[in-house]
Amino acid sequence: MNIKEICPVHKKCGGCHYQGVSYEEQLRVKEKMVGKLMGKFCKVHPIVGMENPYHYRNKVHAVFDRDRRGNIISGVYKEGTHQVIPVESCMIEDQLADAIIGTIRKLCKSFKIKTYDEDTGYGLLRHVLVKRGFATGQVMVVLVTGSPVFPSRNNFVKALRKEHPEITTIIHNINDKRTSMVLGEREKVMYGKGYIEDILCGKKFRISAKSFYQVNPVQTEVLYKKAIEAAGFTGKEHVIDAYCGIGTIGMIASDHVASVVGVELNRDAVRDAIGNAKANGIKNVRFVCDDAGKFMVKLAAAAQKDADIKVPDVVLMDPPRSGSDEAFLKSLVKMGPETVVYVSCNPVTLERDVKWLEKNGYKAKGVWPVDMFPFTVHVETVVLLSHKKPDGHINVKVEFGEGEGKVPLDNIAKRA
Repeated sequence: MNIKEICPVHKKCGGCHYQGVSYEEQLRVKEKMVGKLMGKFCKVHPIVGMENPYHYRNKVHAVFDRDRRGNIISGVYKEGTHQVIPVESCMIEDQLADAIIGTIRKLCKSFKIKTYDEDTGYGLLRHVLVKRGFATGQVMVVLVTGSPVFPSRNNFVKALRKEHPEITTIIHNINDKRTSMVLGEREKVMYGKGYIEDILCGKKFRISAKSFYQVNPVQTEVLYKKAIEAAGFTGKEHVIDAYCGIGTIGMIASDHVASVVGVELNRDAVRDAIGNAKANGIKNVRFVCDDAGKFMVKLAAAAQKDADIKVPDVVLMDPPRSGSDEAFLKSLVKMGPETVVYVSCNPVTLERDVKWLEKNGYKAKGVWPVDMFPFTVHVETVVLLSHKKPDGHINVKVEFGEGEGKVPLDNIAKRA
């Protein structure tokens, strides 16, 4: 594969560490990295790359600021700083999203909208977030401001939609706190439904401003299909989908298992997940709004006290970059599900967690790296772990009640 023209700001941005490196070499380096960390446990299969590794990000975040001359700029924070590096276009970001952000820069000038100053706390526009459903073509624009007042909001929306009729919803998010967090708690819908939808592995998913959705849908399908294939479902399994987000992998797995309960701390994501299950007519999935680790602790404790409390055959886990915490892993071991499928975005914390699980009753059976983030150092990995079946582990199954949206422990059904 030929190397495209190197991005002019990549050294300042720090987002793409493999600029100027052929894609074949990137894949080789990532496969070697995963192999070095995970090869001591079991076989590491060849990495799965992309046919077209450019413009794959369906979510683009731009920080708004002014340069020394007072001109409005937008871009990304320089790695490790809060210095804004202007970006006109990016080789890994969706091109339509970049164009929309460029239009917003021009509109800010014509509407005399001031950008937010982090040092003084004055100014209006802080960030712009654009999300696009690659399968549906739907586009969301989130305007993050430091004040609930948006001058000439209706005219601004009309002007933006005139330039980009592809936009299906526009949201005004208010973040008036001196914080490094991008999104605030409050939001108003300025145009459209306030969400977009996308299709992944044949399932339709509702995506809100705050909910997590994988940024590379092409490779997400590869990743999730590999995770489900690795699990070896027979249709009889009861599954927990930990760190479930808007329910993507759990709902995709639902066609292959008896039941799924998804656990997620983000309330907006849980609300989207419930709506997603309804929209897809899925009746064997339920969702719990809780910290995945705490939920597993409570479920394990209940199972220890009552042998009829049902725990899962399979746990699907997709934790954040920091990996799983020890409380979650200890609870996992106490319950002893037959199979664990660990989806990781950080091979370092993955190696740490798998090492702990191997010392406590599990054996890694296979590792499958997937390149979700070309031109960056990041790589996603699926690991299959099986229980070694030490004497005394709990060997019961989960059944879920009919409660909508939540599955409290006292509602977990007991098998006759």
